[in-house]
Amino acid sequence: MTRNHFIAAAAAFASPFLLTACRMVDSSTAVNGSGAFATGHYRNLFAEDGHSPQEIQSKIDSAFQQLFHGDPATQAVFYYAGANSNGPLACVTDVKHNDVRTEGLSYGMMIAVQLNKKAEFDAIWNWSKTYLYHDSPADPSYGFFSWQAKTNGEVMSQFVAPDGESYYVMALYFAANRWGNGTGIYNYRAEADRLLTDMRHRALITGQLFSSWRGTNHVSTVTAGPLFDARHKMILFSPSTGRGAFTDPSYHLPAFYELWARWGPPADSNFWMAAAAASRDFFPRVANPATGLTPDYANFDGTVVSNRWNQGADNFRFDAFRTAGNWSVDWSWWGKDVRERELSDKLQAFFESKGMDSYGCQFTLDGQQLDDRHAQGLVAVNAEASLAATNPRSKRFVEALWHTPTPDGLERYYEGLLYMMALLHCSGEFRIWAPQ
Repeated sequence: MTRNHFIAAAAAFASPFLLTACRMVDSSTAVNGSGAFATGHYRNLFAEDGHSPQEIQSKIDSAFQQLFHGDPATQAVFYYAGANSNGPLACVTDVKHNDVRTEGLSYGMMIAVQLNKKAEFDAIWNWSKTYLYHDSPADPSYGFFSWQAKTNGEVMSQFVAPDGESYYVMALYFAANRWGNGTGIYNYRAEADRLLTDMRHRALITGQLFSSWRGTNHVSTVTAGPLFDARHKMILFSPSTGRGAFTDPSYHLPAFYELWARWGPPADSNFWMAAAAASRDFFPRVANPATGLTPDYANFDGTVVSNRWNQGADNFRFDAFRTAGNWSVDWSWWGKDVRERELSDKLQAFFESKGMDSYGCQFTLDGQQLDDRHAQGLVAVNAEASLAATNPRSKRFVEALWHTPTPDGLERYYEGLLYMMALLHCSGEFRIWAPQ
């Protein structure tokens, strides 16, 4: 699909659906929006607060060095793990749980491509494909990755967690556009196209899957298909038909879907544009109207889900940290839905009311605190929310991130990766790497 054909198709799709569902800022920006994709300008929130380019670059470099190449016992989450015929292997480890997850691997690849760290990127991708990818057509996870494994590559759960696939796809497209394509698993664009097609179209497959949870092994028969619900145009928490169809608000990445509509297989362009619109319309429905907090799980209409697999998922918990970052980056890149600005203002007002230096990290949606820990990862994402916020209080959240040290110790995996990506977003260095 040529650029002109895409714009024509997207404009036709945008009227009336996008204009109705997304409250577009201006009809003239219905296709490309008014954000960084259209303007090429990425806000540097740290510079806006008076920090010099040298200070900002030093903070980014120091955080990357610590998390990827720091003390392996207390600082690093990135670990080289030998080599095979495709080259070096490396994993990103959840040190608290002593395992490896597609969430962290795909985040690590995204950080690496943003910072032009090709060696680290390729080593993580090689580890992912070597140990986690399912290439048997009889496997319910065929075409996807096991979401959890031991650090030696032994799979702990054969099933897929769709947030990892989303970041894999986006990181691979950025790599293709920034570095060009190689061969085999390093033909980044071909790998992204294949994975994205499976996320949209993978057929239903019934078979047995292995999982290990809290020391107990399980084998179950599962029927699973694509990672997106075709009717609602929303990402699923799980493609297993046995769990029922619901979503995870923090998995919604409309900023990415817009790019998939432009760069992915042309036959699915309209679907990804519709998915972006659906997620933008979903955010205000799922966020609490008073606090802006979102639950870990939700139904497609925004009502909460709590189930036997994860009691308490109707509260704001660790997955939910990320949701505000997703809508704020979408505003930064595309500028298509002003409700994202309202949500950031509401969320930051809530956290400011809880004490900037002391708010906890788990809440009921109406704001009752459930955990007193002042989590560095949440501080990081709350700073990202300033990309969309309009109230002057947003500067307080940016400064809170600036004065937060790079996470270390037992919590450094999730906290550290969110922190690293927030530094890039808030410095204007987390960018759309477009085809040359």
